[in-house]
Amino acid sequence: MPATRTTRTPSSPRTALRRGLAAAAALPLLVGALASCGYGSQADPAEDRKAGAAAGGAKLSAGEVRIGYFPNLTHATALVGLQEGLIQKELGGTTVKPQAFNAGPSEIEALNGGSLDIGFIGPSPAINGYVKSKGSNLRIISGSASGGVKLVVNPDKIKTLDDLKGKRIATPQKGNTQDVAFLNWISGKGWKVDPESGKGDVSVVRTDNKVAPDAFKQGSIDGAWVPEPTASKLVSDGGSVLLDETTLWPDKKFVITNIIVSQKFLKEHPDVVEAVLRGTVKTNEWINADPDRAKASANAKLAADGGKPLDAKVIDPAWPSIAVTDDPLASTLKTQSEWAAKAGLIEQPDLAGIYDLSLLNKVLKAAGRPEVSDAGLGAQ
Repeated sequence: MPATRTTRTPSSPRTALRRGLAAAAALPLLVGALASCGYGSQADPAEDRKAGAAAGGAKLSAGEVRIGYFPNLTHATALVGLQEGLIQKELGGTTVKPQAFNAGPSEIEALNGGSLDIGFIGPSPAINGYVKSKGSNLRIISGSASGGVKLVVNPDKIKTLDDLKGKRIATPQKGNTQDVAFLNWISGKGWKVDPESGKGDVSVVRTDNKVAPDAFKQGSIDGAWVPEPTASKLVSDGGSVLLDETTLWPDKKFVITNIIVSQKFLKEHPDVVEAVLRGTVKTNEWINADPDRAKASANAKLAADGGKPLDAKVIDPAWPSIAVTDDPLASTLKTQSEWAAKAGLIEQPDLAGIYDLSLLNKVLKAAGRPEVSDAGLGAQ
């Protein structure tokens, strides 16, 4: 039996017009529904941030706040807070102006020069910046991250920690946080290294994190004491983790990233600084509540900044080794400053006043959480 065909009657122009108008009216609702389902890299955080600044009501005491960070996983609070608009949300009509940096000294220079207000940065650059300005240019106002640093080596050349003697091991920069930690570790082994040249019983080769993987593959370095994701990139290229720095610290915690602020900006715009800290505290809560979603968000921000995301074989092992924290772990910063002085990189620093945790503790108290300590190094 032949199939019955249904003949469709063409719509009249008036009917088509009514349908077109109805579809047009429904389109914004559909777009809104789709947008509300997105998160992380699936949403458009840039548009969300613009909307937040535009619709957030009155501006605070500053029209904008310039925030610096590194495109590293150890700056996860900044990556996720910016990507998800969590910091912008707390600022309302005051606009976030993010700036990515590759090294601590350039970020300190920007802060000193007045082109940056707040920054995410490692402890050693913060110490150096504070000491060189004789305590006049910055304050540490919060912690951000702990951990995420590993010694990765060529397993064909180095099988035990004792095998490091006579080898070429990279650190990111002379006097940076990992360089100081590695020099202190070498000293603990009884080996000698000149802190300026890096020459000695171990050759400390100061190598930019972006260059280290190629140097490792080419054999010009035998290993590296580096933060994530560089450590996991080296592992993906055949390296082996010989030491995780967390194992060297009490409670397996040490500060790897702080939040600093220009003292001038802090004095003139405390309401803006407090709003940023509300955003970072809520960002860390967001990260800890859903680590996998946060990992995707951080990777989306890295892709936006650098043009491509990290491979799963790199980010998956790197992400769990980093712990976000509001606590600046001030006692560990004090220890790191003592290591830098012992290595001969700086004179024994006077860090009195480097911290001002008053706004952070205000935010934590409002959230029903305990205050954090400045280890006796707070501003008076």
